[in-house]
Amino acid sequence: MDLHTRKIVGWSMREHLRAELATSALMMAIQRQRPSPDLGQQSNRGVQYACDDYQAALKVVGIIPSMSRRANPLDNAPIESFFHTLKTELVHHRTYATRHDAKRDLFAYVEGFYNRQRLHSALGRRQGRDSGRAEPLQ
Repeated sequence: MDLHTRKIVGWSMREHLRAELATSALMMAIQRQRPSPDLGQQSNRGVQYACDDYQAALKVVGIIPSMSRRANPLDNAPIESFFHTLKTELVHHRTYATRHDAKRDLFAYVEGFYNRQRLHSALGRRQGRDSGRAEPLQ
């Protein structure tokens, strides 16, 4: 999540929580945003974010990692809020026959609605805005 625009700039969906999942979302965000060196990236203390592959990917583009304090979800409040919104507005209202169906629905929600139309309280009840500058990724 770009904290300035509240847009989800990188996401991935897999049947596991290994580093590949987080790294795939990170690569999408990097390709989309082309962040400048010294960008900060906040994550929780999950092993997928602390692993060598993920940390190496951050280092290659000069992103400075920051991990939340132990057992403190408020450090990651914006992305925790997004996941709550995603579940409330989409996931809890649907039943999916296949993972492919779920991924297609998630794509439509994130790319078609959340990033383009949804009003965000953190932005004064306005839609996510475009940004010419890189902001911290969550």
